[in-house]
Amino acid sequence: MKLFTKFTIVLLLILQAQPLFAKELEKPKTAENDKGIFSVVWENDVLNGADKGYTNGIRFAYISSEEQSPKFLRHASDYLPMFAKNGKKRIGIAVGQNMYTPSNIETDIPDPKDQPYAGWLYGSFGMFSDTGKTLDNVVLTLGMVGPAARSEVTQKFIHKNITDSKRPQGWNNQLKDEPGVVLTYERKWREVFSASRNSIGFDMMPNARINLGNVYTDASTGVTFCLGYDLPVDYGPPRIRPSLPGSDFFVPVEKISGYLFSTAELRAVGRNIFLDGNTFQDSPHVHKKTMVGTLQVGGVLIYKETRISLTRIFVTREYAGIYGDGVKFDALTFSWRF
Repeated sequence: MKLFTKFTIVLLLILQAQPLFAKELEKPKTAENDKGIFSVVWENDVLNGADKGYTNGIRFAYISSEEQSPKFLRHASDYLPMFAKNGKKRIGIAVGQNMYTPSNIETDIPDPKDQPYAGWLYGSFGMFSDTGKTLDNVVLTLGMVGPAARSEVTQKFIHKNITDSKRPQGWNNQLKDEPGVVLTYERKWREVFSASRNSIGFDMMPNARINLGNVYTDASTGVTFCLGYDLPVDYGPPRIRPSLPGSDFFVPVEKISGYLFSTAELRAVGRNIFLDGNTFQDSPHVHKKTMVGTLQVGGVLIYKETRISLTRIFVTREYAGIYGDGVKFDALTFSWRF
């Protein structure tokens, strides 16, 4: 609660300072945005000193230039509801793996009231449309939950060979194998409230998203506030949980630029397989919360065609009981335009 109070105070200070900015954010001067973008995102709770809940995620993504996206897909996207027809159309692909563990990984039989062991291995394909003011994403994600996701192998290898930390003992109790599918639609807005002065800019970017599937079914809305130097054309740094290929998109304005940002989001959760358990089989599960809040703060640095970001993420209580007191983790992102 104190964290959200501090966030509110900072936001009010920024809004109070708005009259000092005299003009609208300048448009990119010579930026060429018709390039492909490759991104790597790594999320982990290593700075917390222990695994808990969502403990690790890795994602590799590529979004095409407009020229590289097939014409028939660009034309087909015009028939999608609420999808900007006048935007630059691109395709995005991604592969990734997530892992979830309880608070105590040293026992063979995890507490049934704690986060179940679970893995998620997936691939995504999507279309997005950028108008310069809005970004629409439509993404289909397919994958596997359970032992086939190979999260047990990944965690044991990292703990033994890289971090020399505690060995997880309870993976025999993870969720069972289940194919997963998620269909996602998201819209983000830029420059809803923006201003700049002497290359220092401020931008407020709302977003709305819906997920439908047996892995996630939820709806969320949020807003991102950016304050920085020569703000690039982007919609905030990419994330894994949740994330879409379109969020990897950015266009630099100058040789070097950067910004600080803060995002607040509220999510209504209908289904989360990592808490609810398998859809058609008996499996470990907990009683999830239907309303979940997320706050993230961080910074972005862009040099020529490269973007690096570091984000700290705070998630409110996701399930009932003594273990469901929220999670904290960090995200490191590298993106390259070529």
